[in-house]
Formats: sequence, C-alpha cells, structure tokens
Amino acid sequence: MIDRKNLGLLILILVVSAAVAILNPRFLSPVNLSNTANLIGLFGIFAIAQAFVIISGGIELSSGSVIALLGVIFVDLVGNNVLSPATATLLVLALGALIGVLHGVLIARVGLQPFVVTLCGLLIYRGVARYYTEDATAGFAFGASFPTLEWLTTGRILGLPNSLVAMLVIAGVTGVLLHRSVFGRVLLATGRNPDGARYSGVNTQAVLITAYTLCAVLTAIAAIYLAMYTRSISPASHGNFYELYAIAAAVLGGCSLRGGEGSILGVVLGTVLLQVLQNLVNLLGIPSSLNFAVMGSVIILGVLADNWLLQRRAARTATV
Repeated sequence: MIDRKNLGLLILILVVSAAVAILNPRFLSPVNLSNTANLIGLFGIFAIAQAFVIISGGIELSSGSVIALLGVIFVDLVGNNVLSPATATLLVLALGALIGVLHGVLIARVGLQPFVVTLCGLLIYRGVARYYTEDATAGFAFGASFPTLEWLTTGRILGLPNSLVAMLVIAGVTGVLLHRSVFGRVLLATGRNPDGARYSGVNTQAVLITAYTLCAVLTAIAAIYLAMYTRSISPASHGNFYELYAIAAAVLGGCSLRGGEGSILGVVLGTVLLQVLQNLVNLLGIPSSLNFAVMGSVIILGVLADNWLLQRRAARTATV
C-alpha cells in the first residue's frame, strides 16, 4: 500500500511530467518515453543498491568507480572471448560481493567511517580500472554479437526495455526483503538506533556487512547493464558522479541520510522523478552543465524536507 509520502511523490511526478509535456510535446513521443524508461531501469538498479546502505546509516560513494571497474572487466572478458557471458557475469557478481564484504568489514568490524572507506574506494577502483585498460577505452570488437546477452540487457519485452523490467523485478524482490523480512526489520532498526539494536540482540555487524554486500552486488548488475548499453567504456569517465544520482534518487524517495528510514517504492519513484527532471533539462535546451546543479539542489531539498519532518515529528511527540 502506498503511503502519504510516496503518494505525494507520485503526484509530483505527474505534475512535472504534465508541465514538461506542455512545454515540449516531444516528451510524449514513443522514442523519448522509451529512452527515459531505459534510463530509469539502468539508474534505478544502483539507486536501489544505494538505498540499503543509506537505510543502514551509511553512505556508498564508490558506486560510479565500481561500475567503471566491473564494466571494463566484463567487456574485456566477454569481448575477447576469455570467458562465456554467463561465466563472466558470475565472476563480476562475485567481485561485486567481494567489494561489498570488504567495505562492510572495514566499517562494521574495523570501525572506519563509511565516508572514508567508500571515498577511498572511489579513488582506488577508478585507478585500478584505468590501470587495467592502460587508460584506453574498452569495447567490443566491430561486428561482435552476443544475442542472448544483448536481448537480456538491451532487448524488450512487450515494448518495455529489459533494463526497466530487470529494475522492476529487483525492486519487487528487494521490497519484500526490506519490508517483509526479518533482515529488513533489523536493518531499519540498526539504521535508526544501532546501540539500541545491538542491546536488543541484533548482530549489527552482520547486518551492516550484508547491506554493503547487497549494495555492491546490485551495483555489479547495473555495471553489466550499463556496459552492454554503452558497448564501450572509458575508465576515466564511465560512471562519473553516478553515486550522486543514486543518493539523490534515494533521498528523493524518502531515505533519510540519518538512516533507519526508506522504502524501495520511494526509491523507484525518486529515480523516475530524477529522470523526468533530466529529460526536462534536455528537452528545454537547458545547458547540460546544469545537471549537477539539479542533483545538488535535489539532495539539499531532500535533506531539508527530512529535517523538517523530523522536527515536526518531535514536536508532535512532545505534545502527546
């Protein structure tokens, strides 16, 4: 059941979409809607990934660099016929899980700050990606074809891009995990009050490690989809600032940067609104350099809204 916050976000999406359609009717063209749906799917996957970390009370700043590193590895292995697409996919997912476990252990057991760990990861993985390709662009050879892989990642089902279908499937599974499972309850409890959760018998270290691992595995899936979408990857720029898109979508969707609050449906709606805003920038001829200004404005407005809701809730509790 959709809550009041998500309903408000849905109404905002409809209002903004209607305004964009009036200002530029091309917004409703089949080509534009298809491209927007594809981007919602691609960005939605790693936005959902980011949500689990934010709900745990942390932050993941290395998503873009992880996407670049795993993307060039995937393209190299598949494009040069080193491994079959299926085996390369499993290897990339395993590497993603390894990265997630590493981050989780450094944060939960060693006691490092999430900001420090993931910021260092951002630099390390970007550097490794550039070293791996000797700073050259990684891509598939001319005429290379992988029919099954291409259909799964860039094909369509009933007119819907498979990237969007994959995002919806992931959203459904993770929605059940977050809102209908024991893990979801302890994750929310850990993000809201880690000391209280620990004193209640929750293994908060295991919860945090699982959250970062899940985030990295979902980011690895996004890396594969993005690699097949672009078909060539410049390790110096591929995935740059994608972590900001993910954070903005999660914050727009109601995830509190304090932790302990958020929903998968909200993140999906946040991703949709973000892509509609991006589409507005493109269709109205606004300089693309303002994209980052839009991202920054979205994040600060989300934080201000979260702070206002927190103060309002505290005032309501004090009067009871």
